[in-house]
Amino acid sequence: MKYTIGFSPCPNDTFIFDALINGKIDAGFIQLEPVLEDVQTLNQWALEGKLDITKLSYGVWPLVMHNYSLLNSGSALGSGVGPLLISKDNPDSYNVENCVIAIPGKNTTAHLLFSLAYPNAAKKIFLRYDEIEPFVQAGKGLGVIIHENRFTYGEKGLHKIVDLGDFWERQTGGPIPLGGIVIKKGIPEGIQQEIDRLIRESIEYAYSKYPELSDYIKQHAQEMSEDVMRMHIDLYVNNYSLNLGQKGNDAVKKLVEVYEHVNGRTV
Repeated sequence: MKYTIGFSPCPNDTFIFDALINGKIDAGFIQLEPVLEDVQTLNQWALEGKLDITKLSYGVWPLVMHNYSLLNSGSALGSGVGPLLISKDNPDSYNVENCVIAIPGKNTTAHLLFSLAYPNAAKKIFLRYDEIEPFVQAGKGLGVIIHENRFTYGEKGLHKIVDLGDFWERQTGGPIPLGGIVIKKGIPEGIQQEIDRLIRESIEYAYSKYPELSDYIKQHAQEMSEDVMRMHIDLYVNNYSLNLGQKGNDAVKKLVEVYEHVNGRTV
């Protein structure tokens, strides 16, 4: 059976899926057609039900629960891994809720966490995650950064106002749910379970070679140094990626509750 699977070209995702996509583990009768796109595009496609299996931001999960099931393997959760709100100048000089804020996509975990911390901020615009640092550097407003930008903003003279993930952890006591892997509910349960198992095996294979970086990881992250690639992997791939477990599932449920509160709706 052949299924489409979407994930980002970021090192954490290519680390997770390399072995599965490139025949380094035995997938048996399962054939997967990879589609690599930025997470905001994958989020939009998830809303449209375009792919059979896909990475998405947990911020969009409440909107697609009717069509997709969440897999136990492949997620990105953790402590100290959340988005950062940054400024060009002295971070103490800003009244955040009166500023223009650039956010990496409307239906993203970053937007949800920002809304939890700053519920009255109204001047929000939505950009690709890699457009936000230049926006802030140009003095156009504040920005919420994710991915590798968390490691590089200081080198560009930018300043952290708040760690939105730290705010989440203090408010909820749980890990931050950033991204997950979902599969269409119409796919037979046995195949869903097999794909879940294969993703876990693919991660275990990648860990067995780590800190070596495969060519697949490096070719999709050409603008990063290998040290930044490893920092990316270390930050976003962990035991929750192997198996959400009770604590991970509880954190996802809490995020859905926060979504309902922030958006004034019931999922």
